[in-house]
Amino acid sequence: MKDTQPFRIDLFDDTGANTAEYSIVTLAAVAFAGILAAVLSSGTVQGLLEGLIERALSF
Repeated sequence: MKDTQPFRIDLFDDTGANTAEYSIVTLAAVAFAGILAAVLSSGTVQGLLEGLIERALSF
């Protein structure tokens, strides 16, 4: 059986749009987590955080 309908693209069909949006948000969150991990692992930031925690616990 041969399909006689021409190939058409429906530009208003948003099937899969939610999945694409969730994928973009997930990738952005992973990138942010990577940057945050790099910043927090630097010596300067670790020293600042240790000082902050020591001051908070000394009250």
